[in-house]
Amino acid sequence: MLRTVLNGKLHRVTTTAAEVDYIGSCAIDRTLLAASGILPHEQIHLWNVSNGARLVTYAIEAPAGSGIISVNGSAAHQAQVGDILILAAFAQMTESEAGQHEPRVIFVDQHNRIISEAEAKALGVVTEAVPNA
Repeated sequence: MLRTVLNGKLHRVTTTAAEVDYIGSCAIDRTLLAASGILPHEQIHLWNVSNGARLVTYAIEAPAGSGIISVNGSAAHQAQVGDILILAAFAQMTESEAGQHEPRVIFVDQHNRIISEAEAKALGVVTEAVPNA
């Protein structure tokens, strides 16, 4: 049996553009793609923290170091500049692989620059998980 598990995640990136008149996809700073392990043209889930919209699209590269997160095509109707997004990619793995897998979770500042999890906690954008009761 294969399991679908989180492979890479960009946590709380800020939308820098929303381009309706574009073929589609989500342009992501190449540095962020590499850090998260998300590949160009890979399917991604886009969860808009600001308005609750959830959709599926694919990633394309934006210039490295640019901080660009551009929601394009029809998806641009679901995001505005300044919206906070979570972008996630999943992978299918065997039960054994999934049990050993650690997803890449990347935290960013308000300019979409990579920061540590500790820095994200200090900014108040990450909190400790609630333990199971």
